[in-house]
Amino acid sequence: MKIIDLNSDMGESFGPYTMGDDAALLKIVTSANVACGFHAGDPLVMRDTVTKAIAEGVDIGAHPGFMDLWGFGRRQIPGQKPEDVEQIIAYQIGALQAVAKMHGGKVTHFKAHGALGNMAAIDEGLSQAIVNAVLRVDESLTFVIPPYSLTEQVAERAGLKIAREVFADRAYDDSGYLLSRKLEGAVIHDAELAAQRVLEMIETQSITTVSGKRMPVQIDSICVHGDSPESVEMASKVKAVLVEHGWLLRPLSQNPKFS
Repeated sequence: MKIIDLNSDMGESFGPYTMGDDAALLKIVTSANVACGFHAGDPLVMRDTVTKAIAEGVDIGAHPGFMDLWGFGRRQIPGQKPEDVEQIIAYQIGALQAVAKMHGGKVTHFKAHGALGNMAAIDEGLSQAIVNAVLRVDESLTFVIPPYSLTEQVAERAGLKIAREVFADRAYDDSGYLLSRKLEGAVIHDAELAAQRVLEMIETQSITTVSGKRMPVQIDSICVHGDSPESVEMASKVKAVLVEHGWLLRPLSQNPKFS
């Protein structure tokens, strides 16, 4: 049986400002990574995203980032003390858990956002802080992590459940990690191209870098970012191509590997 999760980062609106079309995406994806108020989102946006996810049968995941609303959590913030990072992540997970519980849902997975995740990928201390937060708040959470990162190694050593994800809309460098958004071609906007790339990745269980290098990876989840204008079209196209080729789209909590 070929099972794959399709996830998207969402709940990234704030007050009167709307980011993405979460309602439409939640009818397509199987898992939602919900912003927890630091890089985006607020208590009411969290509530709306969680209740819509519950109604659509979509898994709810915590998606914490740096305290950086102005920079959408994509600006690197150096000099962070690991113990402080651990605390801000615990705070954000707990906030989403409270919102989910209040409305009859449950947080089932975790995924670091933006610069926080990118910095941790090459910083073992930061990776350990993230892992410690998950272990101490709820070690049952499935940790969604890009492959070829230090965070993956630290989480694996700690015994956390790990779901490795690849991105439909991002290119990879020769380290096996995401190509910097500062570089041309880092973000893919063509839905058809993204869908064909996803199919190739999961059929071959590998990623192909910008130089043409192929690197093996065990793929459990596909991410389509929710903040771009083409998000809904891309997610819909990816889903259609996967279903056409015999893949069952299921949230991580319904994958026997993680349940």
